[in-house]
Amino acid sequence: MTEFGLSPIQATARDDAVLKALAGFVMQEALGPGQRLPTERILAERLKVSRNTVREALTRWEGLGLVERRQGSGTYLKGVVSLDMLHMPLTLAGGNDFTSLMQTLEIRRALEAEAAALCAVRAGQAEIAEIARKLDIMEQAFHTRAGMSAEEDWEFHQSIYRASGNPLFEQIIAAMHELFHRFWEHPLGVRDFGHASFPYHRTIYERIAAHDPEGARAEALKLIATVEDDLKRGAAKLKLSGQK
Repeated sequence: MTEFGLSPIQATARDDAVLKALAGFVMQEALGPGQRLPTERILAERLKVSRNTVREALTRWEGLGLVERRQGSGTYLKGVVSLDMLHMPLTLAGGNDFTSLMQTLEIRRALEAEAAALCAVRAGQAEIAEIARKLDIMEQAFHTRAGMSAEEDWEFHQSIYRASGNPLFEQIIAAMHELFHRFWEHPLGVRDFGHASFPYHRTIYERIAAHDPEGARAEALKLIATVEDDLKRGAAKLKLSGQK
């Protein structure tokens, strides 16, 4: 890998200019998913910007699921990068109130159902095996930690988005990471929130493994329905306690 595909940025550095330069470098070097980028120090030196500017630009790519930072190892590409990419920031209303959570759940319903269906059509043996591996890890965590399996649950769903064949799923979900994680923080005071959805992770996997897109979509919708029921249960309990 050469370092000479990077030219100094003459104007005041901006994230977009850095990202465009990095995209050009990745294309020139024909780097693909799994390959490592030069260090932040080298990138900053070649672009004539601060390391902090490079770090902020890479953070944007990380939020879009395009790169992965590995402690003590470096920054690796996860997705395909090109000069034609559009970086679209998401402005999302946060909150743990019923309305905000329901709005997020509506997005989850659309994304997860369609991703599961596409995964059932497109996933190969290796992808299906990886989904099964993530499922086993999630189920073990759920049983040994009394349902506390947030990260393992997230990784299971990520494996489905990744195997859908459309990188936009994983990028959009990565950008909504914080919002989605509110569903694993006992929202609305429901201590067993999400427990009812547990069995549907395996049925989703089974339909994907059977290459049954409609079945996979149906099981994903069932999972989301249990989460909606939990939200409504929590909202009703809060309303009742407020009336006392």
